[in-house]
Amino acid sequence: MSYKRLGDYIQLVDKRNKDLKITLLRGVSTRKVLIESVANMTRVSLHNYKIVDANQFVYVADTSRRAEKIGLALNDSEPCIVSSIYTVFEVKDKNELIPEYLFIWFNRSEFDRYTRFNSWGSARETFNWEDMCDVRLPIPDIEEQRKYVSLYKGLLNNQKVYENSLDDLQLICDTYMETLKNIENKQPLGELIKSFDIRNSDGKIKNLLGINVKKEFMPSKAKVSDISLLNYKVIAEGVFSTNIMHVGRDELLPVALYQSEKKSIVSPAYKCFKVKNSANVISEFLMLWFYRAEFDRMTWYYCDSSVRGGLEWSRFLDIKIPIPDIKIQQAIVTIYHTLETRKRINEQLKASIKPLCPVLMRGVVETLHATSLR
Repeated sequence: MSYKRLGDYIQLVDKRNKDLKITLLRGVSTRKVLIESVANMTRVSLHNYKIVDANQFVYVADTSRRAEKIGLALNDSEPCIVSSIYTVFEVKDKNELIPEYLFIWFNRSEFDRYTRFNSWGSARETFNWEDMCDVRLPIPDIEEQRKYVSLYKGLLNNQKVYENSLDDLQLICDTYMETLKNIENKQPLGELIKSFDIRNSDGKIKNLLGINVKKEFMPSKAKVSDISLLNYKVIAEGVFSTNIMHVGRDELLPVALYQSEKKSIVSPAYKCFKVKNSANVISEFLMLWFYRAEFDRMTWYYCDSSVRGGLEWSRFLDIKIPIPDIKIQQAIVTIYHTLETRKRINEQLKASIKPLCPVLMRGVVETLHATSLR
């Protein structure tokens, strides 16, 4: 076995969506997956878009501004269409080169570095079709390829099974919350929460946070190098913080529950609060209600007509929340915690699979090297 020229094993595919049978539009991510396209397709004809069938590859020749990676993917599901500027190709003979084996090679960080180093251009650097054909890689016999592919696909399938189980937990959690709308015990937020207003008067806390539209705390983007942080509000574990100024603009209420033992600070314009009585309502349960689109629609409806579309604090306190028995709250929160834990594990599983690609290929390379020494 020796290094082979990839161009001898692959060929271009240029099949257009002339009859408009395919409407599934995809883009290509630097994570090497096909993703839902974010392009605005209003009044755009899909006639000239390229079709990508199962087991075909697609990549973006432009490698500029892509975090030192190449946007490339293998379509492992139903046919889709991609931009006409993308390059679509396939393996000529799957009895000589298995597409999944080639994809393992593409998933190596070394391949990303190779494509960037061999990209050419001025304003835009590209890794064109001729460059792709000049790639050289070890191609063992078909049975050896199947062994590597089988191991790789086994890991992927296990991760997918785990990921699918998350949908069941999400459905249970959502169903629980949906049924609560019908209970009679609804209480205004003013009876459930109290303001939390502690200032950073000694200036010791420097970790400034904001809240994003996902209702998560994030490092603030504000430039505060020349601003005193003494008046900024301190948040501690179990404290909610919300920006009621831009609800009308964002059409949702940016609110988050702080769950770290390390204290941080937020803008003095934010409202901070915490649950009055944890024996009556659990903070995490309240946050689950804040996540709901229905809650966002309500806060948006209550917004005033000012330029910023702010939500008056008094109106926020008037919003009624269904409060079930504390045991039901605990059950829902437990399911939610389980779901979040499994989501983190799933992300770790996905993150651990890709680094195995160079490990698998290292075995091929070492075998090649050992053979050449005989």
